[in-house]
Formats: sequence, structure tokens, C-alpha cells
Amino acid sequence: MSKKRLLLLLKPFNVYPNPTNNNGFSNPKVLGYLDNRRKIHKDAIRFCENILRRKSFDWKPLLRNNLLHPIRDVDMVITVGGDGTLLQASHFMDDSIPVLGVNSDPTVTEEVEEFSNEFDATRSTGYLCAATVRNFEQVLDDIVEGEKASSELSRISIHVNNRPLPQYALNDLLIAHPCPATVSRFSFKIEGTGESCSPMVHCRSSGLRVSTAAGSTAAMLSSGGFSMPITSQDLQYLVREPILQGPTNSSVMHGWVGPDESMCATWYSQEGVIYIDGSHVFHSVQNGDSIEISSHAPGLKVFLPHRASA
Repeated sequence: MSKKRLLLLLKPFNVYPNPTNNNGFSNPKVLGYLDNRRKIHKDAIRFCENILRRKSFDWKPLLRNNLLHPIRDVDMVITVGGDGTLLQASHFMDDSIPVLGVNSDPTVTEEVEEFSNEFDATRSTGYLCAATVRNFEQVLDDIVEGEKASSELSRISIHVNNRPLPQYALNDLLIAHPCPATVSRFSFKIEGTGESCSPMVHCRSSGLRVSTAAGSTAAMLSSGGFSMPITSQDLQYLVREPILQGPTNSSVMHGWVGPDESMCATWYSQEGVIYIDGSHVFHSVQNGDSIEISSHAPGLKVFLPHRASA
């Protein structure tokens, strides 16, 4: 029986400010907290690597910043970091390879409460991460032995002027003017199969957010949307801070795009940006561009924690 081939994708260390450079922080507790975050993350990487060395795997580590090409020729991807590392991996993956997220630096409730009056001591949420260092070996064994299965999560497909963008969004996308103080102008409608189509909605707002079920507990929920069952194939959209005038019904500013439907939008500002799963992946749009958004994209196989898969 051949060895399983694994890619260990790692969050880099330089995402945390170096306390020796001060970085404008004068509070020694903040500096100690940042230094501890770096140490905890390094220890988690070392721990996972030691586990893999003891197992019968063919594996290699790779910093996520060095991931430049589609992931091929592996049986599974293991990300060590948080949801951001898993999201970055997803942009280079199709629906044939499952991914396991390891939260290397989970939030400690007691720490957050202790420093609540001094600074925000929140660490990593890891909503999509099924493992931490505490249970990594057990989760890995369960996967290998077939006792833990992956779930297929929907992703968002985006076409601009009928051309597909190369990345699929696992969490969400935001379409907005690059300056947050500038009004975003666009119109959209929901098109279904056949001739079914919603009325055209014209918007002046702070932009348009569209999320998958997996992303519905993130920015969408914070913006006033609703959390969705994580394996739902529906998309949820929300027009941010709409300027309502005349007979416009506010209810059309928040809704759903079914698995057999598409949102068809036209951008009417001079500039615009489509942000995919955060700020690192983005594409520019301009006045008159057409944008088609749907869940007609390959899913992603993710090993989920119990709280997310329930």
C-alpha cells in the first residue's frame, strides 16, 4: 500500500509584529502577548511535523506565501495557522483533494477576560479548523482509518464580462469602490433557469457582500445577515448601507441566490474592486462591467470541527 501524500501548508511567522522592534507598542503586556503568539504558532508547527514524521506519510512543508500554483499530486492538504491559511489554500484547490485545518493559536477565553480593559487578546477563531495541537494526532488517525469524513462546502463562482475569475470564494466576496468613503453604484437582478428573473434593483451604497454558507458566520453575520447550515448550497447577499429613496423596498437589499440561480450585476462607478475571501485576493472592475455571481463552482472537501458540521 502506497504512502499517503500530504502537503503541510504553514502560516508564516512574520504576520506577528516583532516585539524587539517595539512597533509603537509601549505596553509590555502587549509585547509579551505578541511574542507568545509567535512562540505558540512555532510550537504548533513543530508539534505537527513531529507527528507526521512518526507516521507513514510522504509529506512536505510549504509556507503559504510560497504557494503559487494549483495543488496537485497529493492526497490531502493540512493547513497550520487559522481560517486564513485554509482560505488561501482553497484558492489553489479543486474538489478532488480534502483539506484539514489545524488552528495553531486558538483564543483563550481566560486571557481575553484578563486583558479586556487593556487590549484585545483574541487569537484565532479557527471556525473551519477541525484540529488543534491537542487533538491533531487523533483527528489525523480518524481520517486515515475512515472514521472521519470530509464535508463538501459550496464556493462562489465569479464572471466579469463573461470571463471567469481564476479563484473561487469559499467564504465571501465584497464588491465596492476602493475608497470606503465613496458611494458604490450598481444594479442587480436574480436570474433562474428558463425565463424566471427578479426585478432589477438599483443601488447606491457602500458595496455588495455575497457569502457562502461557510462564510455566513463571518462578515455577513456581523453586517446583519444570518448564519446558514454549513453545507447549504444557497448564497446570501447583502447590500451594505443602502441609500433608500422613493419606492425602493429595503427587503430587496438582503436575500438569497439559490443553487440554480445567478446574481447578475452591472457596475456603474468609475472604479470598483471585487475582494475574494478578504483583502489579499482582488480584481478591479470599472464602469459598465457585468458581474455574474453563483454557486456554480467546484465544491471544497473540508474536514470540519463538530460545532461546524452539526
